[in-house]
Amino acid sequence: MPEGVPINPLSGTLLAFDFGTKRIGIAVGNTVSATARPLTTISDEKNDVRFAAIAALLTEWQPVALVVGLPCNDDGTPHEMTALSRRFANRLKGRFNLPTILVDERYTSAAASSVLDEEGIHGRKQKSLIDQYAAQQILQAYFDEPSAGINA
Repeated sequence: MPEGVPINPLSGTLLAFDFGTKRIGIAVGNTVSATARPLTTISDEKNDVRFAAIAALLTEWQPVALVVGLPCNDDGTPHEMTALSRRFANRLKGRFNLPTILVDERYTSAAASSVLDEEGIHGRKQKSLIDQYAAQQILQAYFDEPSAGINA
């Protein structure tokens, strides 16, 4: 399918990724319950280590698709991380041959921080968790509005 085409509804487990140059947050969810939960954070900057960890998660969770957050400026225009996230999504799709969906991730880190605050986790203690909670926000956004996702 061409890029930018809305996704047909999927059924099953999905993994979501909040891509960063230092860390990748990962969440898991299922289309039956339409809920997402934080899963883990990959804190290695080496691509071979990152993709080996992702491959292990795919083996464990057997997702039907992958969701990647697409960062952009508040006004919707792209920035440097937009291109890097698209590249990451394309690599996932190429390596693992799974449908890969891009979802607008504006404000997910702020929402994730609010959730952690509500759970009593503040300041520096959030650093190790914020990315997986942001991935949860990304996946929940897809569950709440699947038509907003686009093929990578």
